[in-house]
Amino acid sequence: MTDVLLRRASVALCLAGVGIAGYLTYVHYAGLRPICGISHGCETVQTSRYASLVGIPVALLGLISYVLILITLTIRDERALLTGTGLTLIAFGFSVYLTYREVFTIHAICSWCVSSAIVFSLMAITGAIRAVRVGGELSPVPAEAT
Repeated sequence: MTDVLLRRASVALCLAGVGIAGYLTYVHYAGLRPICGISHGCETVQTSRYASLVGIPVALLGLISYVLILITLTIRDERALLTGTGLTLIAFGFSVYLTYREVFTIHAICSWCVSSAIVFSLMAITGAIRAVRVGGELSPVPAEAT
């Protein structure tokens, strides 16, 4: 799989994540009840004490993460690749933690949150593959080093 395909997949995933996190952020600030299709636990999760971190809604943190990762995908250099991959792995880890809290502490599942966790999981995979496969291709090798 080429860097172009991996980057396109990452951008598509990011845009899906922006949609999910954007919706949840809107619902939070508008004071609405989230539409929750299959699981019927979205409101329980969104109003739990785990729905914010130091007073910032987790949905907003997710939205900011997706936007920052999307920005790194528009820059073609090693620093942007490593920064984006790092952000993705942190977001993936936080999603795992929040999913754990949904299942074992809150005892409710938010389908939006699970969708975001799946997106971050897929982004962690594509980001790690890009970092391993493409990382060396992004920094040019000086002519005297060859």
